Amino acid sequence: MSNTYEQRYREILISLRKIIQATDLHSRSLNKKFGLTGPQLVILEEVSHHERISVTNLAKAISLSQATVTDIINRLVKNGYLIKRKSEKDKRKVRISLSEKGVTVLDQAPPPLQETFIERFSNLADWEQLMILSAFERVVSMMSAEKIDAAPILASGPISAEKPTQ
Repeated sequence: MSNTYEQRYREILISLRKIIQATDLHSRSLNKKFGLTGPQLVILEEVSHHERISVTNLAKAISLSQATVTDIINRLVKNGYLIKRKSEKDKRKVRISLSEKGVTVLDQAPPPLQETFIERFSNLADWEQLMILSAFERVVSMMSAEKIDAAPILASGPISAEKPTQ
């Protein structure tokens, strides 16, 4: 094994580990300061862009299953961040909106980690974006992770209603 090859794979593994650690640190900080998980913050952010939104439309907007979103919403309602109301036109439909507590926590919380990434990524030239995308897709393939279902949310652990373990 050549020294160059060994150095390259070590640097790649270190970079992957740094990405994982940055995600974990952000998640832990968010939980410690605000009692929220990354996915909960993403839901609060998305709801803040609408006066009221249905669970179905919210799930589509953030690329999570309706069941997962429902679980997270129920926890956020229980903790006073969101308000669930039945639609006046169709009582079978539920509309979600931010509570005052939800507005307050959004004013204080940092943006979701992926927002920082998206902002910086969007400033790259098209060729560089495509190069990064291609490299990440190759890494996913090399790790046999193609079949793992994942949402475009940077959070550690599974995306569910549960708070992360400390």
